[in-house]
Amino acid sequence: MTQIATRRASLCCTVDVSYFISISKRITVATIKEVAKRAHVSVGTVSNVLSGTVPVSKRLQERVQEAVRQLDYHPNYVARSLKIRQTKTIGILVSDLTNPFIPQLVRGAEDAAWREQYMLIIFNSDDQPERESQLLTALRSRQVDGILLVAAGRAGSSHIAALRESGPPVVCLARELPGVDLDCVVADNFSAARECVKHFVDLGHRRIGLISGDLEIATARDRWLGYRHGLIEDGIEPDDRLVVAGGLRDADGYRGGLKLMNGDHRPTAVMAANSMLALGFLRALRELRLACPDQIALITFDDP
Repeated sequence: MTQIATRRASLCCTVDVSYFISISKRITVATIKEVAKRAHVSVGTVSNVLSGTVPVSKRLQERVQEAVRQLDYHPNYVARSLKIRQTKTIGILVSDLTNPFIPQLVRGAEDAAWREQYMLIIFNSDDQPERESQLLTALRSRQVDGILLVAAGRAGSSHIAALRESGPPVVCLARELPGVDLDCVVADNFSAARECVKHFVDLGHRRIGLISGDLEIATARDRWLGYRHGLIEDGIEPDDRLVVAGGLRDADGYRGGLKLMNGDHRPTAVMAANSMLALGFLRALRELRLACPDQIALITFDDP
């Protein structure tokens, strides 16, 4: 069943783009001049009715709106954006759309943008710095009014710093970029990790493991530092053998789980840096015939 579903999804995603191009060439689009002619008003009056910026009598509004309905007219917002130097569009570039945390973040951004009558366009860097740089250039060329960025792991910051100097406003989400002066919206990862350790210690655990993302990423490093600080606060010597750092996907959690649980210093409790790592870790536990939480306790970040 899974293989069939995957194959169908793959087929759906391989539609030839030329199909859409050929269809679009055959579509006749009504113009604002045709609306004005149908409503027996000037082009300026149509523009005023559609923009709502200049008062127009109710009688003229109704005539214009009826003409718009009859002709199925849709304003050319691309042309309008050139005139007002504003596209009413915000770009959001995320590190990994398969991370369950990311869709929640995107949904929140989309809801906020919609309330202010902005559109949101989404790009995915797949945690690849080179792809991130190319997509930032693409967003800039589309004249977006601002960019929300979940930076790629191990990303150099030079391309982002350059964008800050001459591009649209940029706000970082979830991951800070050391050395780049940007507004950021991030969780207090240090304190959160420290609280996780305290919770485990309160339950009687002393061997506490951590399955982390790449420690070069600020988010992962802050959680690791909070983890170590929490251990030291409770009089526990940090043991590097109980830390596995690497990727952030299910397979990384699985490999990390096998490494921790097959080691000589098996932990009794584990912190997973995100829900995908936690799922991979649980898969490793099932393979090893270990029960959670009966035999091993687990806490995860970013659990949707």
